[in-house]
Amino acid sequence: MLNRVVLVGRLTKDPDLRYTASGVAVANFTIAVNRPFSNQQGEREADFINCVIWRKPAENLANYMGKGSLVGVDGRIQTRSYDNQEGKRVYITEVVADSVQFLESRNSKGGQPQGGGQGSGGYQDNQYQNQQQAPNNNQYSQPTGSPNDNMEPIDISDDDLPF
Repeated sequence: MLNRVVLVGRLTKDPDLRYTASGVAVANFTIAVNRPFSNQQGEREADFINCVIWRKPAENLANYMGKGSLVGVDGRIQTRSYDNQEGKRVYITEVVADSVQFLESRNSKGGQPQGGGQGSGGYQDNQYQNQQQAPNNNQYSQPTGSPNDNMEPIDISDDDLPF
């Protein structure tokens, strides 16, 4: 069996760093992940995914990333439940992150303290800059100026669909 999640999105607010009674750091955060398609009004929607990370990576996330930061999350989905004050069972589904990658440098958002944290597996600033300056030799790159750039519906019959 397999339970693996890989996400790339932006933090919706600053991570909430707390400590357990035994002194273990835990950070809760939510990332917005864009859907790969547009709705009927032509707007892109996003999913807001709750995540949690523990120990040193949690402290690094809280220290180096803030609202709007682009991060990559690698982890697993977990569902837990508890009884609330009214006695009703409440279920919470979240991603328990094994690592969070910092996908932006500190300077990419106008000087806000972002990116560059090493402890949670994030990129160092010079690695990010080298990555950005490397030429793109990908032979499968997206063509520019495609015939459907205006995102209008295309005329296709159900017989042409592969599924």
